[in-house]
Amino acid sequence: MLDYTFSIIKPDAFNSGKAGKILAHLEGQGFTLKACRVIHMTKRQAEEFYAVHRGRPFFAELVEFMSSAPCLPFILAKAGAVHALRDAIGATDPAEAAAGTVRKLYAESKGRNAIHASDSDDNAVRESRFFFTEAEVV
Repeated sequence: MLDYTFSIIKPDAFNSGKAGKILAHLEGQGFTLKACRVIHMTKRQAEEFYAVHRGRPFFAELVEFMSSAPCLPFILAKAGAVHALRDAIGATDPAEAAAGTVRKLYAESKGRNAIHASDSDDNAVRESRFFFTEAEVV
């Protein structure tokens, strides 16, 4: 049985032409793309999506960054998808990420770390529903 997870190629990676490379990298690791779209989040959307981080020191900077330019939200499928994607993207700080992970290969810094990935099955569902209807997931 395949599990689903949610991810976003962030503005830094999307605008520097790395989205296709990141998707190809993840497909090469056995993930299947189930839904995808390019959007430019408003500040309100970014605040709502990242509401769990409200009150943290990085919240305002994160909202500003995620609403600064287009990004690519998407849903992936694979057995153990949430855990497998977290492993595939690597540590938040690319300097600490393992070799061959998305962040080691494509991230600029801890703040511009190329990709977001859900951290639990519950969050994967919630985050997926933020961007996609059930009918949009193939």
